[in-house]
Amino acid sequence: MLSRAHLRRRRTQNLITVLGIAVGVMVLIAALSLTNGFSRSLIDATLRASPHLSLTRFVPAPRDTALEQALANDPRVLAFTPFLADKGLLTRPASSGRSAGVDFATLFGLTPDAARVLQLRPEESAVLRTLGPGEVMLGSSLAQSVGAFTGDTVRLLNSQQRRAELKVRGLFSTGNYLIDSAYAFTSLGTLQQIRQTQTITGYQMRLHDPALAPQVGRGLTERRSYTPLPWQSLYGTLLQQLDLQKRVIGFVVFLIVVVAAFGIANVLTLTVFEKTQEIAILRAIGATRGDITRLFVTEGLLLGLAGLLLGDLLGLGISAYFTVRPFQIPGDLYFISALPVEVRPLDVLWVNVVGLATTLLAALVPARRAANIEPARIIR
Repeated sequence: MLSRAHLRRRRTQNLITVLGIAVGVMVLIAALSLTNGFSRSLIDATLRASPHLSLTRFVPAPRDTALEQALANDPRVLAFTPFLADKGLLTRPASSGRSAGVDFATLFGLTPDAARVLQLRPEESAVLRTLGPGEVMLGSSLAQSVGAFTGDTVRLLNSQQRRAELKVRGLFSTGNYLIDSAYAFTSLGTLQQIRQTQTITGYQMRLHDPALAPQVGRGLTERRSYTPLPWQSLYGTLLQQLDLQKRVIGFVVFLIVVVAAFGIANVLTLTVFEKTQEIAILRAIGATRGDITRLFVTEGLLLGLAGLLLGDLLGLGISAYFTVRPFQIPGDLYFISALPVEVRPLDVLWVNVVGLATTLLAALVPARRAANIEPARIIR
């Protein structure tokens, strides 16, 4: 009752304080949601043209029928394909009205099963599934760099200094510029013929649960001469950078909540100053230090809860808006063309818990000052 009575006297200042907390919570929730969406979208785009798990042989060898049987019987494996990897220089000769194009590429020789391992668009998967001898599929950005598109012929100089001509059957686009500008796919037989070998580099697979890639890799290679390479290890630096980015953004935006918490401390300090005689009377008629402390902490709690609730509504509202209308960004700079939103309940809970703890700490300082008022001195 006393807390509500105090808060009614400074409605404008209390409203400004509540809005300060709400803005801080709103920006924090929106920033974390956009960061989550950016991370998820970038990872999804990366995994469209990358397997969840790769098993690479210590020494190149022909296809391993025993391992293929084990993969086919493993319920955690959704699909797999043998692959042969190579690097090379792709060139397109100059023609009428077009200058020559050249760029380096990572070339993967795959079987038709790769269409199930890689999550490309349906029309792109159809091309990958039906790649014939001497045909290649280029990343969209790689194709632009080389200047070669569907129907054109490119020349390959591979890592063994062997040359070949490949016809561009189609293009693929994942949304990740680093992949679209570096990867090219051809049939396993074509790349084996270019390298003059019947061996493979290993196996690529897609799992039902990508998070299990490290455990599946360790289990499959425990008694086999293969090295597991889960996607978490392949893109470990990327994951660390995304996690660091989220932490830095969260900390910087959280400072807004800290600044707003000083508003609560300011309101309660002024209230203590104005109500000094009232506090002294309450102490004189039997109120304990704990009662006075709880009185002002309750005021801070009410202001903090109001700000948190309003901030949650505004933050979730902004996140819903960006879900319907994603923020557009340049794909060649940030690897994805749109910034989606992913609201995680754990993030919202963390924001509210930390925000409430901050406001309570801000309220505790003036509350303790009020509790330390000596009634005899004030009344005298």
